[in-house]
Amino acid sequence: MDFSFSEEQQAAAEAAKAVFAGVAPDSVPSPALTGGAVADDFDRALWARLADADLLGLLLDARHGGAGLDAVALCLVLREAAKVLARVPLLESTAAAVAVQAHGGEEVQDELLGRAGRGELVLTVAAHGRTGHDGAELAVTAGREGDAWVLNGLQTAVPWARNADFVLVPALSTGPGRAVLALVPRGHPGVRLADQVSTTGEALGELHLESARIPDRYVLDADGAWEELRNLLTTGTCALALGLGERVLAMTSEYTGKREQFGFPVATFQAVAVQAADRYIDLRAMEATLWQAAWRISTGAGGALPASGDVAVAKIWASEGVRRVVQTAQHLHGGFGADTEYALHRYHAWAKHLELALGPAAAHEEYLGDLLATHPLG
Repeated sequence: MDFSFSEEQQAAAEAAKAVFAGVAPDSVPSPALTGGAVADDFDRALWARLADADLLGLLLDARHGGAGLDAVALCLVLREAAKVLARVPLLESTAAAVAVQAHGGEEVQDELLGRAGRGELVLTVAAHGRTGHDGAELAVTAGREGDAWVLNGLQTAVPWARNADFVLVPALSTGPGRAVLALVPRGHPGVRLADQVSTTGEALGELHLESARIPDRYVLDADGAWEELRNLLTTGTCALALGLGERVLAMTSEYTGKREQFGFPVATFQAVAVQAADRYIDLRAMEATLWQAAWRISTGAGGALPASGDVAVAKIWASEGVRRVVQTAQHLHGGFGADTEYALHRYHAWAKHLELALGPAAAHEEYLGDLLATHPLG
């Protein structure tokens, strides 16, 4: 296990810092004020800048115009994105593209991946509400009929669903009884979207699939494809939680260093310092478990447990840690922390979304317990 970053990975992180430097997290209205979605679309201008910086094809092969990097590089970029609450489908589009590259035929790869890397085509994934690890829990079914697959079911809380060109939908195959991944084009016959709104104030979609016939080339039916996709999405979510938590702790440090009571900055009070120290420990644990998980899924290195075990540990720390960080920040900011004109309010909303996305800590603890029962240590 090596936690040092390569020159290419560090270059990706530096490029991300440059792109996100001008993004203001308080420039978007609070969902508490709008009473609905904060915007009809994601930040297209920022998306274009990410494409210009070659950050949308980080994990794609050179033949698709990508950099050929790994999950560690993606997580470094996502970490920077979360510090400014970047309103772009970077994780979802990248993860879907990686799945297509790994398991799609040459025809669909050539059709989608180059355009996705250039930002001309947007992908998303209908998996943020899923907590299971085998496919039996999937709410969408897929059955093969001739040269197509027929999808039926409903998936809630699909991020960026109204703006993406394709939604990658995990579905339980009625044939072999395992998960497949179906690329569903926007506006496809048999597909209907209902409006939903996230805790963050971002628009979500409730995806209804009613005998939707998806061409065979758009269905990835390789064994293990769903597990790989879920692991990358979950690890990326942990990176977002880490970046958000680091920024929130920095905001808290800045505020408590300036706010005075009894003639002294409140940061010098023992009770404040101890709480900040506890949250710093949370962030370091989140960081260590994140890089362990990203390293495992990037290298395929063996371990006492499957890589999904390390991913579960990372998500447990990310979910619990980011919740504690924002709660402590709200407490130490006092009444100022509840001001919807101050950016901390939006960070708290995003933190709650990340805590629950792809399963809360309890779901991953249950899965980890099942793993330990079937893979005894020692």
